[in-house]
Amino acid sequence: MSKTKFLLIQIITVAALARTVRADEPAPPPPPAAVPAAPESAAAAPAATAVAAANVGPATTPAPPPPPYSLPWQLRPVAAVNVVRSDTAVAFYDNGMGATGSTVATMLLASYKVTPSLAPMVRLGLSQNDAPAAGMDGTSFINPVVGATYAAKVGAIRWAAFLGATVPIGQGAGNMPDAGAALANTAGIRARSAMDNAMFAVNYFTAIAGGGVAYVDHKLTVQAEATLLQLFRVRGDMAASATDSARTNSTAGIHAGYFIIPMLSVGGEFRYQRWLTTPTQLNTMGAKVDIPGIAKDTMTVAIGPRLHFQVSKGLFLRPGLAYARGLDKPLTDASYNMVQVDVPFYF
Repeated sequence: MSKTKFLLIQIITVAALARTVRADEPAPPPPPAAVPAAPESAAAAPAATAVAAANVGPATTPAPPPPPYSLPWQLRPVAAVNVVRSDTAVAFYDNGMGATGSTVATMLLASYKVTPSLAPMVRLGLSQNDAPAAGMDGTSFINPVVGATYAAKVGAIRWAAFLGATVPIGQGAGNMPDAGAALANTAGIRARSAMDNAMFAVNYFTAIAGGGVAYVDHKLTVQAEATLLQLFRVRGDMAASATDSARTNSTAGIHAGYFIIPMLSVGGEFRYQRWLTTPTQLNTMGAKVDIPGIAKDTMTVAIGPRLHFQVSKGLFLRPGLAYARGLDKPLTDASYNMVQVDVPFYF
């Protein structure tokens, strides 16, 4: 073999070995990947967060509760409410000759809101009279009342309108009534300060329309009310208590109450009843004559404390005790003193 061929073979062999060695050597590490620059929006995020945090205001505080309302004693509330209310008046009197008597007139009312402003109601009553004269005691279930209250408020002013009627099914009615029941009806009118006399007029159907307005704020309630009552005789046309085919009556009152603490309020009331037409009655000779002037109207006042309890969520008990007294005849002549026990349960 010539040197030229040998040299050529050697060169080829060395080149192949070099190529093999280079293939076996580890590859150099790749250059580090370039980190992309943060976008401008991301760079501005901390500043935006700081600005947003600076713009967040304090947490919203809950709205304060509405001002407390002092519930009247014998005026209607200026509110549409869900309530069951037991209201009893106990009256003590004498007959001017040393003999004393007492009357218990109890009312049971239920009302339920069908809308936030409208609440139908029904009211039942019972009068029990322990008369000074022997053998004249009596008890009478009186006329129920059905009706509805519509109420609204604007700021501190609340107002309500009432429409209703009696259902003439009370006892002590007709041409020959039970004497004790009839006397219990008469005594019940006075025990209730003549504010509920439509319920005791058991020979009459009575249409009732009234309204009230109240200021309620700063723990104070001042309320005024007026009511018109139109009576139509439906039975007992020969009875001594129903000598007129129709009669017109009215009632009015003012209530003021103040909350000493959230659980205790004190309320006072002035009440006035007046016949707008002059009723008649039968005298001892059986003739129809006008009632005496002193019997055409009645004035009374009442005052007392009331407690306010929350029994559970949405359930409230507001019991109260009031003392009432007549300011004019015939109540003053008979030394009338009245105590009212009022227990409303709101839900």
